[in-house]
Amino acid sequence: QVQLVESGGGLVQPGGSLTLSCAASIRIFSIPTMAWYRQAPGKQRELVATITRAGRTNYADSVKGRFTISRDNANNTVYLQMNSLKPEDTAVYYCNAETTARGYWGQGTQVTVSS
Repeated sequence: QVQLVESGGGLVQPGGSLTLSCAASIRIFSIPTMAWYRQAPGKQRELVATITRAGRTNYADSVKGRFTISRDNANNTVYLQMNSLKPEDTAVYYCNAETTARGYWGQGTQVTVSS
């Protein structure tokens, strides 16, 4: 069983920055892919960014150049650095861990971008 706990969400003005953290209950070094998703009100959950065990990253077109995903294997934590935030980035952000057996989700953290 893998437990994921997100933190770092909050209210930020347009153009601001936030860093989300996802702390895992197991060694993330063994997890093939970690990811961040988000879900805005009335919309489907969408993929934001992924990072593989080898460190390869992938981003949704809407966040390329603004968001950076990273992983700290020593502390079993995955981060999402979000810069130049826009109102359309407002959503609940979820951490995801894809093991060879199944996927796991955190409880989510709210990010609100508003003036």
